[in-house]
This record gives sequence, C-alpha cells and structure tokens, in this order.
Amino acid sequence: MTSTLPTVAPVVDVLADLEWRGLLAQTTDRDALAKDLAAGPLTVYCGFDPTADSLHVGSLVPLLALRRFQLAGHRPIALAGGATGFIGDPTGRTTDRVMSTPDEISARVMLIKAQMERFLSFDDGPSGAIMADNLDWTASMTALEFLRDVGRHFPVSQMLARESVSARLESGGLSFTEMAYQLLQSLDFVELYRRHGCTAQIGGNDQWGNITAGLDLLRRTEQAGGHALTFPLVTDSAGQKLGKSTGGGNVWLDPAKTSPYALYQFALNVDDRDAGTYLRLLTFVGQAEVEALDLETAERPHARAAQKRLAQELVALVHSADEVERVQAASAALFGGGALEALDEPTLRAALAEAPSVIVAGECPSLVDLLAEGLSLSKSDARRAVKEGGAYLNNAKVADEQAVPAEQDWLHGRFLVLRKGKRNVLVVERSAR
Repeated sequence: MTSTLPTVAPVVDVLADLEWRGLLAQTTDRDALAKDLAAGPLTVYCGFDPTADSLHVGSLVPLLALRRFQLAGHRPIALAGGATGFIGDPTGRTTDRVMSTPDEISARVMLIKAQMERFLSFDDGPSGAIMADNLDWTASMTALEFLRDVGRHFPVSQMLARESVSARLESGGLSFTEMAYQLLQSLDFVELYRRHGCTAQIGGNDQWGNITAGLDLLRRTEQAGGHALTFPLVTDSAGQKLGKSTGGGNVWLDPAKTSPYALYQFALNVDDRDAGTYLRLLTFVGQAEVEALDLETAERPHARAAQKRLAQELVALVHSADEVERVQAASAALFGGGALEALDEPTLRAALAEAPSVIVAGECPSLVDLLAEGLSLSKSDARRAVKEGGAYLNNAKVADEQAVPAEQDWLHGRFLVLRKGKRNVLVVERSAR
C-alpha cells in the first residue's frame, strides 16, 4: 500500500524542521534524540484513539509529524487505539467519558485506519510505515495478567504526581478505569518496542505524562531507553482549539462530515494571525515560501495569499488535487466567475450550504418574490435590483420583473441560485416530489 500524498521533498533534519514549524514543546533529551536520529532509521509511533468515526483537522498535526519523520528516513507507526478506546483518555476532561460499545469502537477503528493510511507510505524498506492496533495485544490478556505484569511497575505516588492525573483529581476525581489508561498506553510503548524496535513516541503536550510513563515501563521491563517528543497544544488567535469551525463543530477529514468545499472555506477564512502557523503545522510547504507568505500577509492582508495557499494544500492533502480544482470552480461559480451548471451535485450542494435558502413546494413564485423573501428585501427593492441589472439567476442576468423559473433553470432538478449584486447569494431548493 502506498500513500496518496502529493510528492514532497525529503526532510534533511527532522528536528530542525519540527522546531521551525513550532512543533517542539518538550523532549526527554534533545541531544540524545538527535544522535539516535542521525544513526537511524529510528522507529517512531503516535497513537490515535477512536473517539469519533473520523479524525479532524487537528489530527493532521501528529499525522503529518509522523510523515515528516518518514521523509527523513525513519519508520513511523500509526497506532489505532482499539483497546484504549474502550476507556478513553481522561487528559483534559472533567467528567467520565460515555462508554462506547465494542461494535462502535471496532467500526471507528476501521474508519480512522483508512484515513491514517492516506498520510503515510507503507512501501517495503527501512522507512515503510506500520499500522498497529493495541487491541491486538490486550484482547487476550486477563485482568490478573494485566495487574501482575503491568500494574506492579507503577508506583501510585508517581502516578498521582503526574499533571494529567493530579489536575483531574483536583477537578472532581478520577476513576480507577481512567487511571488505568496510562498503564494501557505505557504497555503500547513496550509492545511496539518488542515487536518493531520502536524507541520513540510523539504526541500532543497534554500526553507528556502518559508518554514518559511508557518510557519508565520500557526501562523497568526491557532495560531499554527511548525518547519522548511532544507538540504544543495549538489554538487559534481567538483561543479556540485547532480544527473548530466558526459554527463550533469539528472540521473533519471525512468528506461526508466536512465536504472538500467546506474544508477549503475553513482555510480561506483563517485569521491572518493564524495563516502562517497553520501553513507550518498542517502542510509541507517549505520555509522560504511560508516566510514569503508571512511577509505578503503583513503587507497585503486583503489578498489573503497565505489562506489561499493553505486552502489548496489542505484540500489536496486530505482529499486530492482534483478536489482542489472542483472547489475552486465552485467558489468562483457561486459569485459569477464560472458556470454553475458545470458543477456536480455534491460540490454544488456543499458550495451552497452556508448561503441563505428558501424551500419551494408546489408552484414556484416569481424571481422577485423569491429575492424578497430569501434576502429580506421589500418587493420594491427586489424589483429595483432586476430593473437596474443587479439580479441574477444561475449567474445569468434577470431582465424581466415578472420572470418565473423555467424547468430547465433548476440545477440537477433541485436548485436555483439567485444573486443580488456581487455577494448576496440565495439558494432556492425544490422539495422532493
């Protein structure tokens, strides 16, 4: 299996690249890690729990970090938490998670594995990626075996001192089940060391306690050393978690949950203060180009050059270069820069999703009536827009104040796109007959 990622240049010094991109928060010993990377290839892993049926844009930070290690000649392991998903990581939470059923977890694991496979190369060779599932080594383990073989290596006082545990205790308590999450994640590190020689784990900075606990277990059980590397927890300039849309929901990698068009628009609407940061974290665009875009954003913010580059790269990475062309055509067509009739229905529907809409059942009103209702205009204002040449149906100028849509005007038999001026778009959807 091979990656569908666009071709990108090899990474000469992965630590320097991560540092420039703002992806180094903590390491156990940077010099020792640099030495082992130079002697490589090193095997590096990151875990992804199936808390939902899709990864989100924030998941690209660790996923692309694994790819960056791979581009530097190292072997990445993407681990799906088929076992840890049964418990859920308590880090950053104030209440217990709602437990998912085994079938739900299994289905989610399959979905996120398929998504992770897009971002890594699984070719043969020293840097060929590995896909793992921690259910493989925990499913057959009894509770007594777990307590005897793993639990005995964890001093309770040491666990209580870890920030992720102590913070949760202070906020209202921590169940034994949740505390065991740290043991399960630590066991992952040991098992991946035994099976694949893995000696490094990466993750968000909130995972520092869990990752270093795995290093402790590795030393206690295997008498082996290893490395921990964490990324800063990224928020935008408004303090919102990376990957949240303006509506408050996640921006997903699954096109059924966040369409390529919606992903493109998310990137286009990124604040100027965040555009350069996101280019560093979420793409493979090189240093010289990113810094040139930083300068252009400072000098000509209205051009939104960094956001446009980010949008192109994100959609190409998550979906494909073909989808970039489709969403750009849809974006242009929506505001008169192309033929709406040329857009396929899913792309058109996604492009229209954020616009005001009117649903019509039965006989369709006149275009003037539709404009007035959908854009909250008076009838006289709607007529004036037509009279002055500022009203459009599917990007064609409306000349008749009495015009009623013809059957051939309905795009895909369902949609009309009305526009007043350059930016005021209204969607008219015909209800299913």
